[in-house]
Amino acid sequence: MQAHAATLSSAVAPDTLLPLAIGIAAPVLALLVAASVVWLLRRNRLLLLRILDQPNERSLHQAPVPRTGGVGVLLGAAGGLALTLPWLLAPAAGWSVASLVLATALLAGVSLLDDHHHVPARYRLAAQLTAAALALVAGVAWRALGLPGLGGLLLPGWLAPALTLVLIVWIINLYNFMDGMDGLAGGMAVIGFGALAVLGMLAGAADYALVAAVIAAAAGGFLVHNLPRAGIFLGDVGSTVLGFWAAVLLLWGAGRGLFPLWLGLLVFSPFLVDATWTLLRRLARGAPVWQAHREHHYQRLVLAGWSTRRTLFWAYVLMGAAAASAIGARDLTAPEQWLLLAGWAGLYGLVHLRVDLVERGQSAAPDRP
Repeated sequence: MQAHAATLSSAVAPDTLLPLAIGIAAPVLALLVAASVVWLLRRNRLLLLRILDQPNERSLHQAPVPRTGGVGVLLGAAGGLALTLPWLLAPAAGWSVASLVLATALLAGVSLLDDHHHVPARYRLAAQLTAAALALVAGVAWRALGLPGLGGLLLPGWLAPALTLVLIVWIINLYNFMDGMDGLAGGMAVIGFGALAVLGMLAGAADYALVAAVIAAAAGGFLVHNLPRAGIFLGDVGSTVLGFWAAVLLLWGAGRGLFPLWLGLLVFSPFLVDATWTLLRRLARGAPVWQAHREHHYQRLVLAGWSTRRTLFWAYVLMGAAAASAIGARDLTAPEQWLLLAGWAGLYGLVHLRVDLVERGQSAAPDRP
């Protein structure tokens, strides 16, 4: 497994330089392909992929909407990355890349089937665990603690694979949980993967930065069709794959020493914190964890009277602030980084209180004179 990690960490072919034109063309191609495919899906021009999202107990929409936008993201990212392969891929990294491609295809296939005909949770979980195991085979693993000042503290060899599987599966699912409002998951992908691309460039890892930038661009091609009022949804095929690649790039970047793991987690903390808090809140009162619900912060705000656009605006502000903090934190000392983390913990506490206040205000409104 360590050998695979080495090849993945040196995926750029030796003695070659990535042409600037390719570095620009690949994200542009990803954006155009994704936007075009999603346009076709939105207008039901691809009948084999005509799957509608019917309103249910966790939905915020009132009418059926196509839910295969993730196919466009996949095809856009695939097209953009394929363009770079002659310059990007070292021959020794072929097995690692093949493992990640296979994991992506497995997740996409099972999720697309789930979008069309419900797949039992145990089979979806099995697919997610298999994809996470394939990432391990590719050399993607959580090896160091990754906290400020403790980045060099290695995890025990027996613990690292288990934590890697848990982290990847959790991020896959939380991304799926958070895909419940127009523009939210797509916006997190554009901002989150865009921030990882910046971190890669600042660390001098052009290959890593390009992969992240291509995924961000493909998500952008989808997002233009998904802003309120959305004409198409991401669907499980998009949310699970984006969650998988978020986990892969976080662990890959940390494993290469481009940034500590906590910094990458901060980038996606708007999703990580909301989904984890909601899960723990439901567990505390004995509610079924995997049952569909509308208890995430963004859902509660909309149900309490905020418009989707207002909720999305503040979600983007939070995402942008988290991304900017992560990028700026690279040059801070360890005590300063701990102070930053404490500040973000306090901020998320305030977000939770703010949501509670909005709900209380909405419930009290009818009683006002």
